[in-house]
Amino acid sequence: MGTYKLIATTAMGIEAIAAKEVRELGYDCEVENGKVVFTGDEQAIARANLWLRTADRVKLVVGEFPAFTFDELFEKTKSLPWEEFLPVDAEFPVQGKSVKSKLFSVSDCQAIVKKAIAERLKIAYKRTSWLEESGSLFKIEVSLLKDKALLTIDTSGAGLHKRGYRVDQGEAPLKETLAAALIKLTNWQPGRKLHDPFCGSGTIPIEAALIGQNIAPGFNREFLSETWPFINSETWDKVREEAEDLANYDQELDIIGTDIDHKMVEISKKNAFEAGLGELIDFKQMQAKDLTTKSEYGVILGNPPYGERIGDKKEVEKMYRDIGIAYETLDTWSIYILTSHPDFEKLYGKQATKKRKLFNGFIRTDLYQYWGKRPPKEQRSE
Repeated sequence: MGTYKLIATTAMGIEAIAAKEVRELGYDCEVENGKVVFTGDEQAIARANLWLRTADRVKLVVGEFPAFTFDELFEKTKSLPWEEFLPVDAEFPVQGKSVKSKLFSVSDCQAIVKKAIAERLKIAYKRTSWLEESGSLFKIEVSLLKDKALLTIDTSGAGLHKRGYRVDQGEAPLKETLAAALIKLTNWQPGRKLHDPFCGSGTIPIEAALIGQNIAPGFNREFLSETWPFINSETWDKVREEAEDLANYDQELDIIGTDIDHKMVEISKKNAFEAGLGELIDFKQMQAKDLTTKSEYGVILGNPPYGERIGDKKEVEKMYRDIGIAYETLDTWSIYILTSHPDFEKLYGKQATKKRKLFNGFIRTDLYQYWGKRPPKEQRSE
């Protein structure tokens, strides 16, 4: 088995959460802006894709070097051992990006990298004619940042947020990776009640159930690197068997998702059943302000409307005031609300215990955290 430099890319603000996941898999790592860097073998590639809940994708680093001219980019790309990864019939499209670099023409950089890889493969495989590119797909990226080129191969294929359970969705669905990060930022444990009062298509409750039963988020999907010759099928089989062994299907859960829109409740139910979790999560139509409960030490985690569309702002602000009143008596509950509204605390009527800046897509948001009383030791599930 080889040893590879790997990058787990993430949304801004959740790098530390992804890094913790990488360490829990047994790999040392370093955190940079929007990514977690670690090393591992073929099994690490498979395990990272299968298990990382908060990463966007896993990339394999082929090389990195300074590049100030096109000639330098070509020669240094050509000097890399592409034949160790790409078979003679590999399909290898090249994507690119350039930030604060002399080589700012992305299309030219892509074409040069493509040509350099092709020249390297022709020499390695003793070919004089064009390469057919009829085999496995290897998505290559050339990324230039401050005149330093980074050449990677995407091991994931579709983004890791695509778990394979989303049958339908609403207008602005929460990404599965961000939903998982939000859950990990709360004090929720599987023995506690979790309520999402703005469940939409059910992403938070479903991700919570996957976490609660320790089900690998990528268990029901395929990855691009499964087709690569240098990672054998036995490696993937072993990693999937490990995931099956580690899943705790007997873990009881108390998770509820509610939404004012009955159509979204039905979509949530469909998605949960597609994930194999339909019997574990309770979905029902309800306004967020109508929450009543006899449970203690629960967690509310919600991604309400932000009121950014014209005409919605007043309605959303009233809803924030309403839930502030409704949740006032839940002093043993911890409450977490994600919103981009700058006056949320004022409208809600209470200053948050803590705020954390996150990005929901391109929208800058804050996770407002209201920590409830700690449960007695005998009721804690830590």
